[in-house]
Amino acid sequence: MVDVLPLVEARLRTALGEPDARAAVTFLGTDRIEVLRFQEGDVVRYASLGMSAQPMSDPTAMLADPVKGPRAELILSVRAGRAETDKALRPLAVLAASPQVEGVIVAPGASLDVGEPLWPGAPFTSVLVAEPGGLVEDLDLDEPLDPVRFLPLLPMTPNEAAWKRVHGAQALRERWLTNGTDLRDPSRRSVPLD
Repeated sequence: MVDVLPLVEARLRTALGEPDARAAVTFLGTDRIEVLRFQEGDVVRYASLGMSAQPMSDPTAMLADPVKGPRAELILSVRAGRAETDKALRPLAVLAASPQVEGVIVAPGASLDVGEPLWPGAPFTSVLVAEPGGLVEDLDLDEPLDPVRFLPLLPMTPNEAAWKRVHGAQALRERWLTNGTDLRDPSRRSVPLD
């Protein structure tokens, strides 16, 4: 069995440069999840490392397939210096561990909620999982393994998360686009939803 994580870290380094910090979190009964921090100009990116070690499996399946199934890592991008965003390391690790802990498959369009602010004073407790491929290209693995997808996370206010549940992810993305919302602003207000 191939060790996926060194390949994943190499892909992150190729796309984002050298990480300037890393932290590790281990939850009871799960593999270790690391979060790497990359600084680029006024943007800081946090990337999970460890979520892709095992494929995500259907929570209704009787037995998890140890080989086949989607694999992913999460990336959160915010403007540096405007909030204590380094405190997002633990919530991001919690989200990255959710496939192992809760048996969920994290895919574009999904909402993930940590139940508390993503960092101190943040107006966000949840994120929208965006489409992969823009920032970090998918990492193809040898057959029969599925590729690793690098999924951007877009912080949502509670009002946006509720609106998204009713109208869908695409409608929320269009609302953000129409209003010129800076999704990297760690202290932005909710987009107008009426």
